[in-house]
Amino acid sequence: MTTERESTPQRRPGGRPRFYSRRKVCQPCVDKKELDYKDVDYIKKFLSERYMIEARRKSGMCAKCQRSLAKAVKKARHLALLPFSPAQKGALPVHYRPRS
Repeated sequence: MTTERESTPQRRPGGRPRFYSRRKVCQPCVDKKELDYKDVDYIKKFLSERYMIEARRKSGMCAKCQRSLAKAVKKARHLALLPFSPAQKGALPVHYRPRS
């Protein structure tokens, strides 16, 4: 005999069931793709809108791929394939307004 408590999913005091997050997978390992500094479009997937490298817990990368991503991003920045910051996308600063 099962009791009512065993048959229902675990609930929090608020009445909602617990949230179980799925483990993220390392995208370069799944794609079997090596991170290369020349493949800028693929590298941009792992950068924030401020061109900062996303954390492992956010992107789901393994440690090995995260290290190779960091090297690829740094090399692409050094060769001016990627900007260091959003202000470097154009020639003018972000908050530039010409005087009239």
